[in-house]
Amino acid sequence: MRISELSRRTGVSIPTIKFYLREELLPPGSPKARNQAEYGERHLRRIWLIRTFTTVGGLDLSSVRKLIQVIEDESLPLAALYRILDRTMARPPLEPPCPDSVTQAQDQVGRLMEQLGWRPLDDSGGATTLVQVLAALRTLGCESDLAFLLPYAQAAEALAQAELDLLAGDDGEPDRGAAVVRGVLLDVASAALRRMAHEQQVLVRLPDAAG
Repeated sequence: MRISELSRRTGVSIPTIKFYLREELLPPGSPKARNQAEYGERHLRRIWLIRTFTTVGGLDLSSVRKLIQVIEDESLPLAALYRILDRTMARPPLEPPCPDSVTQAQDQVGRLMEQLGWRPLDDSGGATTLVQVLAALRTLGCESDLAFLLPYAQAAEALAQAELDLLAGDDGEPDRGAAVVRGVLLDVASAALRRMAHEQQVLVRLPDAAG
């Protein structure tokens, strides 16, 4: 297909597609004539992947580029793929609201992981984010203890297990692309489900909210 049809089928403008090509987010088409190229299903899927990651996933193009490289690098072990995915999805470190709160939050996260039998990782973006959240809660007088956090962690563990159970493709080989797509989109889905549950609980426990 020509670039005009690629634009029509994806709903992405031709200038944006050309930008993806220049930035090597999209592989080049097959040359057919001077200043003309043909594109195929691979290009369709890649554009949908980019748009999904940036719109639904809320990722910037730098993160999208990194994840595309991870998908295509078949020499990269799956464990390394997931480490890169988790670091990419983690929020960047911020200035701690209160150093004392951070120290206490780090201890709390450490005790939570120990209780769950989770092994500590030096480069865990998730643990860093959780420390920041707990430190902010403590600073604002909204401290959440281990008993409160434990069900969250256990639910997250069950979701992670279910996600990894889907790792093998139809041919028995791991589908790297599907693994990364699920890693991005199910993170969004988890947050959406929590908000939906919260909305329902508000309606049940605070009936006047319905009015």
